[in-house]
Amino acid sequence: MADKSQVCSVWVGSETGILKGVSLSKKQAFNFCEMSCLSRDQEVCVLGWGDEHETEVLVGSVNGTVKTFSTEKGIFTETRQCGESTQGRFTGIAVTDSALITCVETGLLRVWKEGSTDTVEINAGTNVCRMRQNPSQRNQVATGGKENGLKVWDLERPETPIFTSKNVRNDWLDMRVPEWVRDMSFIPDSDKIVTCTGHHQVRVYDPASPQRRPVLEAHFGEYPLTALSLPANQDSVVVGNTHGELAILDLRKGLVRGCLKGLAGGVRGLQCHPSLPLVATCGLDRFLRVHSLEDRSLQHKVYLKSRLNCVLLSSKDLELSSSAVTGDVEEVKEEGGEVDEVWDTMEMINDQAKKRATDEEEAVVTGVEKTTKKRKVVK
Repeated sequence: MADKSQVCSVWVGSETGILKGVSLSKKQAFNFCEMSCLSRDQEVCVLGWGDEHETEVLVGSVNGTVKTFSTEKGIFTETRQCGESTQGRFTGIAVTDSALITCVETGLLRVWKEGSTDTVEINAGTNVCRMRQNPSQRNQVATGGKENGLKVWDLERPETPIFTSKNVRNDWLDMRVPEWVRDMSFIPDSDKIVTCTGHHQVRVYDPASPQRRPVLEAHFGEYPLTALSLPANQDSVVVGNTHGELAILDLRKGLVRGCLKGLAGGVRGLQCHPSLPLVATCGLDRFLRVHSLEDRSLQHKVYLKSRLNCVLLSSKDLELSSSAVTGDVEEVKEEGGEVDEVWDTMEMINDQAKKRATDEEEAVVTGVEKTTKKRKVVK
């Protein structure tokens, strides 16, 4: 397992609770899971790096556990209980030098200090859809959700948020505009934050400016946006929605630069590579796709057998496989491993034979009814 995990350049979490590793350079996919205790409540909802060297993957599950997967050893090395299923799913996970940060849908933001049983708890409001960490200032995180505007928190001073957004002005009918923050990201080398909403809006906030309303607003499509990510050039953003539509938006003018095609289901996970012009997406159609942001072409397409929730890119491994990005689109075959053994032991049901038996039973019932009717007529 160690050899398999070390060659993986993309990590994907699925609804079945399986952590999937994909090697784009070797054109292989692997499943990493504990088959003895695999259940539906272990559905993977968030992924994150456990260290700066990308040797550990943090896996947040629906049942409130956070597992640590070692990419060097190829096994799960630690399991922590960081919540309950009644508190909602994880909406974000991150680490600092000495703590683990988690957030759930009910708005409970926790800081788990290493080597201590004490935790810092912050109430970020209800219906939180996403929590993101500021990569340049790791003690800052942003939260937002349905009727829960964007907030930026300093974990060293958790009493009140250091920034709270203000809703936009009423529309032309003088009606309140509903808020629904689905995802956000900190723009590098600035204080600005870009968000996408469930009402197909992309907004940019600047906490350094006097106003708390967005300094830029753009629209894409007609369906709720679910995820976003910033490419390496930093002057654009990639967004995806519930109908499998991907677009690149210009953050300077608020215009759509182009669309990425090929998706057949809603986008759940989306991440741009930090140095290469690549973006990886996954979602309901069970495919992992890697697009080029230069010519917007599909570079890799991987079928992973189950519905996918989140994706995590490795910066160093993709650099080694960057030569394969310019090639033709290829289908990558997944090595199922232990999961395939479960399917092989299951009994196959012959639908054709079952249908034939059902038809024969219906024919017998029809014959009996006709005979009964004839007897009544004779009487």
